[in-house]
Amino acid sequence: MNPLLQPGVTRREVWAWAMYDFANSGYTTVVVTAVFSAYFVAGVAGNAPWATFVWTLALSVSYALVMLTAPLVGAWADAHASKKKLLWLTTLGCVGATALLYFAAPGALAWAIAALVLSNYFFGTGENLIAAFLPELARPRALGRVSGWGWSLGYVGGLVSLGASLAYIGWAQARGQQASDFVPVSMLITAALFLLASLPTLLLLRERAAPQARRSARSAWRQVRHTLSHLRQLPDLKRFLICTVLYQAGIQAVIVLAAIYASQAFHFDTRQTILLVLLVNITAAIGAFVFGHVQDRIGHVRAIALTLAGWIAMVLLAWSAPDERMFWVAANLAGLCMGASQSAGRAMIGLLAPPARQAEFFGLWGLAVKLASIIGPLTYGVSSWISAGDHRRALLITGSYFVAGLWMLRGVQAARGHRAAQRFARGG
Repeated sequence: MNPLLQPGVTRREVWAWAMYDFANSGYTTVVVTAVFSAYFVAGVAGNAPWATFVWTLALSVSYALVMLTAPLVGAWADAHASKKKLLWLTTLGCVGATALLYFAAPGALAWAIAALVLSNYFFGTGENLIAAFLPELARPRALGRVSGWGWSLGYVGGLVSLGASLAYIGWAQARGQQASDFVPVSMLITAALFLLASLPTLLLLRERAAPQARRSARSAWRQVRHTLSHLRQLPDLKRFLICTVLYQAGIQAVIVLAAIYASQAFHFDTRQTILLVLLVNITAAIGAFVFGHVQDRIGHVRAIALTLAGWIAMVLLAWSAPDERMFWVAANLAGLCMGASQSAGRAMIGLLAPPARQAEFFGLWGLAVKLASIIGPLTYGVSSWISAGDHRRALLITGSYFVAGLWMLRGVQAARGHRAAQRFARGG
């Protein structure tokens, strides 16, 4: 019997689960972070003064939709034991909408926004569903390690998609093509790799949850309201969800605006930006893998606190960097912290969520992350707009969320929260 995995779980199935992180990371890396974001501002929106704000607003709309539907989707998945079926739907939806970005030509602002909102909605919903499988695969003491395996493999997937896009872009530029020619094709490459890499997950991952009594959409919402009303029985989970909103606001701003910050503050071109994100993905994979083991040794709360301290240091370095050399250091520190904090947060929810209600509570976690995905980028977008394009000041303002998250984390006790989740499952 494997001491890290739940009974009946094989290493091949854990690999298949982790491959979904490999598959979907290409979307965030290429579309949201490195390639399409800068193209949207400079190409589709023609470098208009409001372009960065519209980019963050479009993503915020998609995150708001995920936030509103995540608890319902999670409750429905628990009631019908249908996480796998819904994962098929969200995967095909994200792949199809990403392919539609091929038609986002300069000036086609409405089309680009619609495809972006749709693809990001399916991505975010699928992210919640795949996370809900984690406690079915790993024992409580190994949640951090198994989560770290997924996150680290995810960053490798981001590298593969970004590397494939970079290879094509280099080939296209050598033939005199412009961004309006090669960026749309990179969207097709990203969509195809997402679909191909997700097949092991969709074919090999098992649905272990047993169906509960069939419930209508209305009764599912009643269950969600019941869960929210009883969060007072889970004070550590409640406090950690608030903490998640705060520190994830900073993380999501970095993810969404990294390419824009590099181009505006340090005048990076497309090739430099892609190389930067490639290197950051490598450090993020290292951070996720190593910290997955570290957090199981030192504790989830302490591990998250260390990563938040690292995020604060990164913001100060990037804000004060006199040239791009220090910015490269800050960016790689961000990569280490990103891999570690994302893995640790998912494992923490797995520890604090009541058994048999995993999808529902991971839906609440997704709600918290998506709320942060609205607050953080919009804070940056509004700050840069009001400050007449001062991206350094916008970064510093957004970085204050890491300080607030660290302060909120102080009162969270993982062991106490896990015991409360067990009691809730028996009597809640």
